[in-house]
Amino acid sequence: MALDQSFVGRSYPPSDPYEVGREKIREFAEAVGDTNPAYTDPEAARALGHSDVIAPPTFVFTITYKAAGQVVRDPQLGLDYNRVVHGDQKFAYTRPVRAGDRLTVTSTIESIKSLAGNDILDIRGEVHDEAGEHVVTAVTKLVARAAEEG
Repeated sequence: MALDQSFVGRSYPPSDPYEVGREKIREFAEAVGDTNPAYTDPEAARALGHSDVIAPPTFVFTITYKAAGQVVRDPQLGLDYNRVVHGDQKFAYTRPVRAGDRLTVTSTIESIKSLAGNDILDIRGEVHDEAGEHVVTAVTKLVARAAEEG
């Protein structure tokens, strides 16, 4: 059954603050195989004009995807998460994520489409720092596959 189009534009409460730590950034950079010294060495980051180490661009997915869980678990939306696959991910940065940031995410349903019986859901995550300044917008595309016949 197709998802309800009236949910487009619905926003959910901001997530609890997530404090970005140097070690989390280092672990993430190692996990994705990115050896940029700005991710692990504070001096290298400062040489590039940053106050501390910065995170790889996809690091923010760890918190935006968790925040999108509010959308996924909304019983009124009726999304069958057992049928969901991750379709796409996009980021638009105002500035890099830095160690020491305390970030919150507000998730909004950007669009709902049906294609060949599949529901395609775009969730926009607006990430702000503790001062309320915009850091990044992340758009996560989820695809709820159509139920198999028979």
